[in-house]
Amino acid sequence: MTKLSLNYKLVKEFILDFIKEETISNGFERGILGLSGGVDSALVAYLAAEALGRKNVKALLLPYKTTSPDSLTDAMLVVKDIGIPYEKIDITKIADPYFNEEKLNNNLRIGNFLARVRMSVIFDKAFEFGAIVLGTSNKSELMLGYSTWYGDMAAGIYPIGDLYKTQVWELAKFVGVPEKIINKKPTADLWPGQTDEGELGAPYNDLDVILNLYIDKRKSKEEIISMGFDKKLVENVFNRVYKSQYKRTLPPVAKFSPRTVGIDFLYPHDFKR
Repeated sequence: MTKLSLNYKLVKEFILDFIKEETISNGFERGILGLSGGVDSALVAYLAAEALGRKNVKALLLPYKTTSPDSLTDAMLVVKDIGIPYEKIDITKIADPYFNEEKLNNNLRIGNFLARVRMSVIFDKAFEFGAIVLGTSNKSELMLGYSTWYGDMAAGIYPIGDLYKTQVWELAKFVGVPEKIINKKPTADLWPGQTDEGELGAPYNDLDVILNLYIDKRKSKEEIISMGFDKKLVENVFNRVYKSQYKRTLPPVAKFSPRTVGIDFLYPHDFKR
C-alpha cells in the first residue's frame, strides 16, 4: 500500500464507467491507444478492454530504432494477455529523414518529435478504426509537465489522468497487469538509458507525496518544507508545475465577440439539441 492509497475496487469501477460513458458521448464505440510496454498504457489497455470489449480496443506498437526490445516484448505480453487487436508500425522511416535533414542530436528535441510522430500515427489510425484516442498520461506526469505537448498529451480522454504514478502501480496490481511490467523502472524510452526518475530528480514515491500536499491538500511551499521535505526537491516540484501550466490549458483566445470558444461558449460535449 502507498501513502496515497485508494479504494481500488471503487476506482476501477469508476474508470470503467468513465471510459464507456465518455467514449459513447463523444460519438464512438471503440478506443485506440499507443502501447509502449510501460505500466500506464498497459493499465489503460486492460481497463478499456473491460469497459468497451476486447474487439473494440486496438493497441498500436510504435517503436523507433533505439526502442528497447524489452518494451516491445512487454507490449506484446499485454496484447496477448488481454486478446486485443494490435498493429506494429516502425516510425524510424518517418522520423529519420527529418532528423538527418536537420542534423538533430538533441535528445529532448528528438524525444518530443518522436512523441508527436507517434501521436500523429495514432490519430490517423483512430480515424481508420473509428475510435477515440485513449490517453495514457497519469497525474504525476501531467502536473510536472513530464509529457510532450501535442505528443503523448494529445488524446480524446484521460482514463488515468487523475491518478498519481504510485496509485497507477497499485491499481495495475489490482487489475492484474503482469508484475514484470509493474516492477520495471519507469521510462519513456525516448533514448537509451533514459529513465523518468532520473530526469525528474527523485523517486515517484517522493514526488507524488509533495504533489498531493500541494495540489490536493493545498499546502504552501513553506508548509511542505516545514514538514521535513528537502527544500530543493520541493522547489523543483513547484517550479515544474508552474512552468508547465501552459500544457494543461487550451490555447488562449483573443476575445472580442459576445461568445468565445473556451471562455463563455461552454456547452458540454454531450449536449443534446
